[in-house]
Amino acid sequence: MYGILPVFHTPYYIRQYPPVDPALFSQSATTAQLLMKDASIILAKFAQSKSFAANIMSLAQEGKTKQVQQMIQSLGIRSKVDIYFNPDGIRLTLSPPSSTAGCCQLVIGLRWNVF
Repeated sequence: MYGILPVFHTPYYIRQYPPVDPALFSQSATTAQLLMKDASIILAKFAQSKSFAANIMSLAQEGKTKQVQQMIQSLGIRSKVDIYFNPDGIRLTLSPPSSTAGCCQLVIGLRWNVF
């Protein structure tokens, strides 16, 4: 009634991957460790100094990004820090300051308000 349908076989291919070179990966990890050290300095200050944390929050609430940036940079960190905040919290994105800027980023998000 229906006859025999043709059968199509998918050819089996073995995918070839390029050889791996972990040099950039390792360099990125090394640079990320420096970002982690700077993040640790920032987080320690937020945790240990209620007045510093309150100043950051007040300036952020007033929309004074430059002053928040200056306070964070005053901690002696070497990383470039991009800051974003809203009524719920703050997000810090740390990047290396040097020519390896595209290698890695470290993002920290902290809440300071619950609605």
